[in-house]
Amino acid sequence: MYIVVLTHGFVFACREIDETPEGSTLTTVRCIRVWGTKNGLGQLVRGPTKETVLDATIPVVSAPRASVLFTFKVDTGAWAEHLK
Repeated sequence: MYIVVLTHGFVFACREIDETPEGSTLTTVRCIRVWGTKNGLGQLVRGPTKETVLDATIPVVSAPRASVLFTFKVDTGAWAEHLK
């Protein structure tokens, strides 16, 4: 499971990422509308906080390569119930 940061301020949590030279395909995706953190985005590695706001699940999101700024792995156990 991953958090993916895109251009224009979009931040997604997703179950899987398939990266190709053209871009990334994210599966079982939720946009993180409000981080709800006190110590930055990295705090969400351990799961969403009580103040984190997640949008509804989207089955698949495709993002062009140039739009992906960075990705990082998150604690699977902490995110599993949020990425069903």
